[in-house]
Amino acid sequence: MAAFDLPSDLAVRTHREVAAHLVLRGWIPGGVGDWALALRSPDGTSVARVCPFDPAYAAFVELCRRCPDSPYLPRVLLHADLDGGATLTVLEFLAPLDPAQAADVARRWADGDPAFQDVRQAALAVDAEWRASMPWWDGIDLNAGNVRRGLDGRTVLIDVFCMDGESLYGQVMKDASVVRERLPRSRHLLEIPYIARESAPEEIRALREAWEAGRP
Repeated sequence: MAAFDLPSDLAVRTHREVAAHLVLRGWIPGGVGDWALALRSPDGTSVARVCPFDPAYAAFVELCRRCPDSPYLPRVLLHADLDGGATLTVLEFLAPLDPAQAADVARRWADGDPAFQDVRQAALAVDAEWRASMPWWDGIDLNAGNVRRGLDGRTVLIDVFCMDGESLYGQVMKDASVVRERLPRSRHLLEIPYIARESAPEEIRALREAWEAGRP
């Protein structure tokens, strides 16, 4: 933890505490996705992904672990569980890729370009394992938005897997106790950026009421 000046007790820290900790030490918020906040390190070489809830990301980290020498995957410098199922991942910084180039890479991936054979085979294996054990799993989802550029110029794929968020949050509205039972590390699932960005106040209130109603 010392390399990034992080607390030693990350497992009991919330994603909010960790994001604030990084900001106070000069990490700069650089992007907000559907599930997580990204902060760039003061020296510009790393990015921290602070996520309140995203079970699919552990599958992506596992893919990176299985393919440590692949030029198409990012270098993962740290991955840690936080309070209640939140996570912190520190990776090498990746810049946007030209949209036309990114779309071409995504097309080549979908068409089975041999250049991606090793990564694709590993991704399919991880997908099969997670599909068998992870509720509301949606599988491999590589689009142009998942293609970035390393500081060394290489093309890098990120966030290869996804959850079926629509069904998951639909279940929260139907019976949140089912979600709590099947995904016990889901304490902060209402705090993902997508909900804050896309939901009307009435929708947020309804989700919170449904989630609270599901508490034991």
